[in-house]
Amino acid sequence: MDKTTVSESGDPGMNTTRDSSDGRCNSSNTGKRKMNATASGSNENASASDRKRKMTVSDKESGKKPHLSALILARGGSKGIPLKNIKVLAGVPLIGWVLRAAFDSAVFDSVWVSTDHAKIAEVAEEFGAQVHRRSPKVSTDSSSSLDAIQEFLRLHKEVDIIGNIQATSPCLHPIHLQDATRKIREDGCDSVFSVVRRHHFRWQEVKTGGVDTKPLNLDPANRPRRQDWDGELCENGSFYFASRELIEKGYLQGGKMAYYEMLPEFSVDIDIDIDWPVAEQRVLRFGYFGKDQLEQVKLLVCNIDGCLTDGQMYLSAGGEELVSWNIRDTTGISTIQEQGVEVCLISSRDCPIHKLLAKKIGCQLEQNVANKLEVLELWKSKKKLSWEQVAYIGNDESDVECLKKAGVSGVPHDASSDAVKAAGYTCRNSAGRGAVREFADHILLLGEQARAKSQQKNH
Repeated sequence: MDKTTVSESGDPGMNTTRDSSDGRCNSSNTGKRKMNATASGSNENASASDRKRKMTVSDKESGKKPHLSALILARGGSKGIPLKNIKVLAGVPLIGWVLRAAFDSAVFDSVWVSTDHAKIAEVAEEFGAQVHRRSPKVSTDSSSSLDAIQEFLRLHKEVDIIGNIQATSPCLHPIHLQDATRKIREDGCDSVFSVVRRHHFRWQEVKTGGVDTKPLNLDPANRPRRQDWDGELCENGSFYFASRELIEKGYLQGGKMAYYEMLPEFSVDIDIDIDWPVAEQRVLRFGYFGKDQLEQVKLLVCNIDGCLTDGQMYLSAGGEELVSWNIRDTTGISTIQEQGVEVCLISSRDCPIHKLLAKKIGCQLEQNVANKLEVLELWKSKKKLSWEQVAYIGNDESDVECLKKAGVSGVPHDASSDAVKAAGYTCRNSAGRGAVREFADHILLLGEQARAKSQQKNH
């Protein structure tokens, strides 16, 4: 279970820096490092905490609460993966995962993305975030996250508290942010940061020419079993909340501090922990897919042209029209049908081969469709389904309204930009090359999540 612990530190705080391509923090203490610190007599910390408590009392008396702003730092100059912050992960731009969690937590007075790149700014705005165009001065390889946050605060005087959320933590959930905010709002903490429990035995590094090493956190003569050792709390970099006063003094951690412990399955950091394909599997299982309650999909509607086929048309020497499809996609349709999901096909043109395909894989087909949304609404009504029980995969402007309506929506990797913006999931595979199979697998995984949530409620 995620939990928090509060301490009153004797240090002014930890001077925490992060590479502005948004990697893990590097923290250096101004004094002794403390994870579970006891109260001490630092006048500076006491005064910072007192000021915050006085401000809170004053704000309550005036009916105004301190302005809490979510701030995601997303520099364009990632060294490892170009434009990593908007690279599609499990169907969603990487930064979209944390923006979704921030908005759905409903604890922030404003949600901002600080970036120096136009494309990142565009994606951020599509998710509803405000964009702070950071200056070149704080956008270099040597700039720290603290530099970027301080610049933001200088230009946004209305902000009293910053919730700095790591763009590369896609398994962050609203509940994590809500719990952290309570430590700030209700318990009067000056700073709150996320940690994860690790069971790693650490050893002293041997420099060049050396031989002997020493244990740092264990006695080799009494090596504990995992179940007998509580492990250690390590920053996981998901978020850092801090007051304006602390940040202006050069700290992200200090004053009355609290850590928030996240479970390991939610502590995913794309920068250091795992490579992209493994990260996608983790996110599909533990990521946050939205505040709407998941319902099991009962109907999948697939646009044939540009989804099931690659959109190309071939002509034989005799003038016959030929199209091709991928066996992986038809296998995916069969798999999802076996799980009780009905599959219907739709097309804007009349093609005899479509009829043969629909008959072969056992799907209802509607052709010559001028208004796809009308057909989709008709099918939904006849089958007595809610929109949450309908999935749709399309690829073009004519599919946009259907993609917006469907509870689960997807597009192939090579779909039009309008369709991509309207869809909830963007496949890694292109049309006619496994996109439908991938989307079918995605639907089945969402079904597993819905069943798991239902079982949890019943217990």
